[in-house]
Amino acid sequence: MGKMNRKKLLSKTTRDFLVLAAVILLICAPIFYFVSQWLFIYETEEVLVQHKNAFINQSSRNFTPEDIKTWNRYNLHFTIMPDMGVTRDSIVGTVIEDSTAEEKEPFRIIYAPVEIAGKKYTYTEKIHLLEMERMVFTIAGMFTFILLVLFIGIVWLSKKTASKRWKPFYDTLDQIHEFEIDKNKPPHFLETDIDEFERLNRSLEALIEKNTAIYKSQREFVENAAHELQTPLALFQNKIDTLFQMRLDKDQTRVLGALSRDVAKLNRLNKNLLLLSKIEHEIYLEKTCISVNGHIEKHLDFFTEQAGQKWVAINVQLSQRLEIEANPVLAEILINNLVLNAIRHNRTEGNIIIRTLDRELMVLNTGKAEPLPIEKLFGRFFSGGASANGSGLGLAIIRKITEISGWKISYSYYNDFHCFSVKF
Repeated sequence: MGKMNRKKLLSKTTRDFLVLAAVILLICAPIFYFVSQWLFIYETEEVLVQHKNAFINQSSRNFTPEDIKTWNRYNLHFTIMPDMGVTRDSIVGTVIEDSTAEEKEPFRIIYAPVEIAGKKYTYTEKIHLLEMERMVFTIAGMFTFILLVLFIGIVWLSKKTASKRWKPFYDTLDQIHEFEIDKNKPPHFLETDIDEFERLNRSLEALIEKNTAIYKSQREFVENAAHELQTPLALFQNKIDTLFQMRLDKDQTRVLGALSRDVAKLNRLNKNLLLLSKIEHEIYLEKTCISVNGHIEKHLDFFTEQAGQKWVAINVQLSQRLEIEANPVLAEILINNLVLNAIRHNRTEGNIIIRTLDRELMVLNTGKAEPLPIEKLFGRFFSGGASANGSGLGLAIIRKITEISGWKISYSYYNDFHCFSVKF
């Protein structure tokens, strides 16, 4: 599955708000324009009717045919025409030639029947609509500008205030990200007056407190059990050794041999559990300069002897002088576990390569002809299936040592070799 493209909550809500604002603007702007246009035309027609009524009420009573000629001469947009057969007011929109602009432009014209000196005439008046269209465009532009300013202001204000309002939330995220249950350092969340953030913090505190108590209880049980097992395991081994001194037949010797191997495995498991407990309690804090090459050369005979039991060949490639700042005990456990793990899970007549690079130690080994599951590899009691003698804690101990030392352990599989790499 591909990596999901994640964004911050504020960015997503701001984006959704802007999309909604753009949709509203695209819908409302045309509606506002057409409504404004309709209102202006409606008002224009009202003005035409009012002018007609004013003419009838005030001017037509005293008008004579001679006055009509004078009226038409001096009024460009108000004209008294001979009867055109109009029986009621009629307002129409049309495009006619404007003598001033010398081009066709939109007008609204009223045709209304009037009676002057006992004779029927037709009253006409026209109002230019071009100015109306310009005004509507101007109003629509102002409306759009105001909306844009409003949207930009809201986005700016939300971003400006977000850092303060969301500070407790991001502080909670940072503390949860850095929290380690085995460090005995519970997080301390910021006080907030936002109910949802406060409920989140209280819920996390309760969850952490509960799980910390469970973790401590489990760890104490493992430590106590490991300590209590030491004495009976030692006594059990002594009694098996005593039985080996007696005269036994082959079947009895075979059974005692199997018991001895099982007890030895229990002893290793017990010691590893105690070691893990000590590492988690950060008992090994003292650091010094250690030569990885020197340690490998010093214990190479021991590694070769262990590998010889399975006819495994060890190829040492110490091309770089690798020196690290580390606790001597933990560094020794790390290197030994890496090499012994490579021997234990190797095949008969297999190969091991121990290689030092710049700030990196690599241990490669043949073995199972397929990659190991990385998600389970460094877990406790994981067994790759190649050896029944392992405790299942070797790689878990290696990972714990690298974590507390600030190093990085990684695994890969290529060219039939399982490769474990520690970068210092």
